[in-house]
Amino acid sequence: MRFLCGAYDMRFPVVAYLQQIWWFEVDGSLKFRFPAGVYTVSFRLHLGRFSKRLGRRICNFDNTHGWDIKPVRFELSSSDGQQASCECCLDEPEQDDANSNHKRGNWIECQVGTFIVSDPDAFMEIRFSMKQIDCTHSKGGLCLDSVSIMPSDLRDRRKRYCK
Repeated sequence: MRFLCGAYDMRFPVVAYLQQIWWFEVDGSLKFRFPAGVYTVSFRLHLGRFSKRLGRRICNFDNTHGWDIKPVRFELSSSDGQQASCECCLDEPEQDDANSNHKRGNWIECQVGTFIVSDPDAFMEIRFSMKQIDCTHSKGGLCLDSVSIMPSDLRDRRKRYCK
């Protein structure tokens, strides 16, 4: 794994870049007092390595491979027993979004699922993961920018205004 600095449209100054691997697994957890409401957990990913050349943004896909063979599994669980999961191939052109935007070369938000907080005074632990552990093929060319946990209504409003 390498780290890229100062790439285009990142949320943080440095992101993780996966050049090549056979077993891919990212997981994390957060224990927090959330205000009551519905929350969405998402991973923000980018297929391809990006850089600037002559002041222009370019994207290199030479090491981007293996994400179209088997799906990546996203999982979410909470300390009060809520669970969500989904699977998707990250590099399937026929599954690009409804606006005909291609996944390669763009940041993509992979929604893991939602959870509900009913007691704002209690601490809730959220566990999330992203896995592709089929070792029959290698995978590479993936940037991981962030994992976000945000109120679902705010996420929906942001999507409307960012189109």
